[in-house]
Amino acid sequence: MPFNARVIAVQMCSGMEPEQNFRQLEQWLEQSHLNEPTLVCLPECWLAFMQDAKQSLQLAEHYQYWLERLGELCRRYRIWLSAGTIATKGSEDGYYAASFLLNEAGEVVGRYNKIHLFDADVADGSGGYRESRFTIAGNEVVVVDSPFGKIGLSICYDLRFAGLYQTMRDLGAEILLVPSAFTTVTGAAHWLPLLQARAIENQCFVVAPAQYGTHENGRKTYGHSLILSPWGDVLADAKQQLGVISAELDLTQLHKLRTDMPVQVHNRFKSEFYE
Repeated sequence: MPFNARVIAVQMCSGMEPEQNFRQLEQWLEQSHLNEPTLVCLPECWLAFMQDAKQSLQLAEHYQYWLERLGELCRRYRIWLSAGTIATKGSEDGYYAASFLLNEAGEVVGRYNKIHLFDADVADGSGGYRESRFTIAGNEVVVVDSPFGKIGLSICYDLRFAGLYQTMRDLGAEILLVPSAFTTVTGAAHWLPLLQARAIENQCFVVAPAQYGTHENGRKTYGHSLILSPWGDVLADAKQQLGVISAELDLTQLHKLRTDMPVQVHNRFKSEFYE
């Protein structure tokens, strides 16, 4: 039976030291005084922001350690947790950017490996991004059942590829998660309209926790973590502040919208991702 699901998005300015970032997460959870079922969502690269390849491969070797510690937080606070991205072992010279979903018992109930890798030249002083040099692309669309509704998992650059989200909708998604670390240039131009498009065209809630600020390595991220309604309304916006935003997701409203305007039924261009 649909109900109002409470969702929190955490906006961070992660450094390159995992332990410090983890402690920051613990502090925010303690300050949030959670006393009801809640889905907590972390941004991309929350555990370690854009380490070099050697550091990321080392982190990937020990990802289970961090999942165990996240599981402890889930049990302590009785939360479901979308763990942004964590580098996980893929090969001798490559790793996956994996987004894990944990339940309140601390169990991993979903894992999504980032499909679309950010290889682009952006006029932000970075000299360009080549994520595919060491990151292995995933190939599976993931939608997970939860007490909050059916959750579709995606990551940052995926946002530009509408077919992925249409496939998640076809698989029953009601909430789309988009943990991100958008650049300041692309964020200012495209962040809000892309998120609104994914919400509106798929008639889904969208939760997009993001990185914000100037990081240890000099990279700058856009911020503006958002929670959007299936109509495209902004329910919460972190703007340029670190911390958490929250919203109640009315799934009854979502199902009424889908009944009143059955876009999925009318769609004559179904996804061919699995074909």
